Amino acid sequence: MRLVHDIFVEQQQKLLMTPELRQAIAILHMSTMELNEFIQTELEENPFLEEREIEEAEEHTREESDDGAWLEEWLEIYHDRDIGVVQKEKKEEKSFENYLTRVPSLFEHLEFQLRLIKLNEQDFDIGYHLIGNIDSNGYLCIDLDEVARKMGTSLEKVEEVLRVVHSFHPHGVGARNLSECLLLQLRHYGKESYVARKIIEEHLDDLARGRMNKIASALSISIQQAQEIGDLIRTLDPKPGRQYSSDQEVRYIVPEVFVEKVEGEYIVYVNDLNFPRLVVNHLYESVLRQPDHFSEDTRRYLEDKIGSALWLIRSIEQRRITLYKVASCIVDIQKEFLDKGVQFLKPLKLQQVAQLVNVHESTVSRATSNKYMQTPQGLFELKYFFSSGLESAHNDEKMSSKSIKHMLEGMIGEEDPTRPLSDEQIAQMFKKKGIRISRRTVAKYRQELGIPSTMSRRRY
Repeated sequence: MRLVHDIFVEQQQKLLMTPELRQAIAILHMSTMELNEFIQTELEENPFLEEREIEEAEEHTREESDDGAWLEEWLEIYHDRDIGVVQKEKKEEKSFENYLTRVPSLFEHLEFQLRLIKLNEQDFDIGYHLIGNIDSNGYLCIDLDEVARKMGTSLEKVEEVLRVVHSFHPHGVGARNLSECLLLQLRHYGKESYVARKIIEEHLDDLARGRMNKIASALSISIQQAQEIGDLIRTLDPKPGRQYSSDQEVRYIVPEVFVEKVEGEYIVYVNDLNFPRLVVNHLYESVLRQPDHFSEDTRRYLEDKIGSALWLIRSIEQRRITLYKVASCIVDIQKEFLDKGVQFLKPLKLQQVAQLVNVHESTVSRATSNKYMQTPQGLFELKYFFSSGLESAHNDEKMSSKSIKHMLEGMIGEEDPTRPLSDEQIAQMFKKKGIRISRRTVAKYRQELGIPSTMSRRRY
């Protein structure tokens, strides 16, 4: 067989992602706060971008006639020095945010307590090493023998210092396992007892599964006493360090869309009041029209920057239009929800909205990701309005899974705790309401809502 080299022409269609298109997609995906930060960065880096007040932005197109004098002056400056952006010195704006402080980390909180205690240098070093090996949940994640070897001391000394750490807040911190963590908390609150200790050490799994009969039989106590102590144990924190994690810091949610009812009609408007009004700086734009005054590199730099500025302005406007269209479509479909509440939420898919708005499904996904809508029913993430549905026996319409879950919570909330409803009983109750739902689906929704099983909910 001979190998022959040949040249041939082949035509292919490919979708290429330009940097500008990537930026437009990224801007559509951004939340209000993310976009505001991005715009501030672009204002600092691109001399062609200029921030104007709303009134000034509206008059921007009428200002071109005044640029001639400025252009001459600017060209004189350019020939004397390199191009640069002169920024006005801004006074620091004072607001309540200037006085907010971050929550201390768990390590910082423990270190502060360690320094308050009078310890000799060796004990302090051991304590410092121990708290440095406590994870974000509050558990000690290093073996005490290893600590003793590293610190050149005895195991007894390390255990002595660990007992000091166990006295710190949050209670239960420095434990080596869940049982020790819960026992430390009981000891602090003065609630430790023989039965409670036995349940924690030997029957935590039975407690989690609601096997009160088994616990009562094993410990020779009444079911009521087992349940009472079980309730006490459930009030303890299995992960005490979480209250000092970064997730607990204050977060602000700024709605991207507001919906208000005016004279019986729902009005949708996009929240863009927090964004600076961007325009192209006429001074630099006029300078670009004088190519003879610059080198080729400078001209390319200016052309690149003005192109980026124009594309950014267009991308922000396109984001606003897309967000408005998608939100308006959601409002039109979910009017009953806006009028009456979550039980009237209709099932909705991204594909439906994409077809109505005449955009790709991925565009709808990006437009609703990480974005919130303020409605008469409260603040909701736009993704909240998309869910599957179940058929109703009374009509051809489907009910949203979120509506079903809301009804499920109500049924369980009204049940007799001494005789809690089984999943099959709940399915039959839905059937009487004209909603076809299987026992397995009830169990699935119940688990998603974090509602325990029938046995675990039973009260004696």
